Amino acid sequence: MKDSKPTIYDPSFLPTNIYGGTPTFMNLPVIENTEDLKQVDVAFMGVPWEGGCTIGGFSSCTEGPKSIRSASIRYTGFLPEFDMDCYDYLKAGDYGDTAVRNGDYDFTFGEIGKKIGEIVDAGAMPFTLGGDHGITLPIVKELAKRHPKRVGVIHFDAHLDNYDGYGDDIYARCSPFFHLYQDPNMDPKKIVHLGIRGPRNHRKELQNAKDFGATVITAMEVRENGWKAAITKALEVAAKDVDELYISICSDCLDAAFMPQGPQDMGGLTSYDMLMMLRECGKAGATGFDFVEIYPDAYSLQTASHVGCWFALYTLNGIAERKANEGK
Repeated sequence: MKDSKPTIYDPSFLPTNIYGGTPTFMNLPVIENTEDLKQVDVAFMGVPWEGGCTIGGFSSCTEGPKSIRSASIRYTGFLPEFDMDCYDYLKAGDYGDTAVRNGDYDFTFGEIGKKIGEIVDAGAMPFTLGGDHGITLPIVKELAKRHPKRVGVIHFDAHLDNYDGYGDDIYARCSPFFHLYQDPNMDPKKIVHLGIRGPRNHRKELQNAKDFGATVITAMEVRENGWKAAITKALEVAAKDVDELYISICSDCLDAAFMPQGPQDMGGLTSYDMLMMLRECGKAGATGFDFVEIYPDAYSLQTASHVGCWFALYTLNGIAERKANEGK
């Protein structure tokens, strides 16, 4: 593998394609095989999947991995406000996309689990670009197989996504956490839903969270008490006595003003709230990440895709600071 560094400031660089016409994330090297995986700390992968669409029709979230990768080559790993470049401490690469088969949950979720298993067994952290929110289920289930009852999850979202299904579609994007609550290798009391708000939730979902003992932190609580208090509360639950701290982000955790290419939910978190909270998650020991539910189109600035890049980099910056401090 070549050096694990972004190339934005090299005027002669050519994109390192992950597949036809699409650059790797931040032009990082392609991870070709499991031996390459053993050389990195972080493996980016895409899941261009949409299951049952709960808003009707087609949302274009299958284009998320491609759009985020295309946006990512504008960025370095350096954040001046913290005077730190995450890639000084972390080696990363792009492991491509998982195989998906339209409409086939068994095949697609099986392939997601297989690729996540390869990443974590090699000692790397999976950073996944979605895709709809259903993909969180096979990812976390794979982690939990290796660390029963010791996986904590912070789920940033406007919606609880713990409904028991969407008609006959039990694995729809509105349901991953309902299944994780019941997974024998998971402790639902180590799951935190943060940013919850609004009229696209069902009363049954809030009751499900209460019944299984998950923690719910509403967007109103974040606004009234501040982002620091919110993430401190979340980490006290999800990062205590765990081997894995997984971060799952639906784009609509953000207020619609900050997310023009995702589900339009008002009264949400600001991009600053999220960047600061994600960095705290990294500092607290985050070991995995997904960013899902963006709806790219061909006639915009692709703001949602850039948001995904920023979210990943601030999380990595916190992980790098933790690693730097451990080396002192």
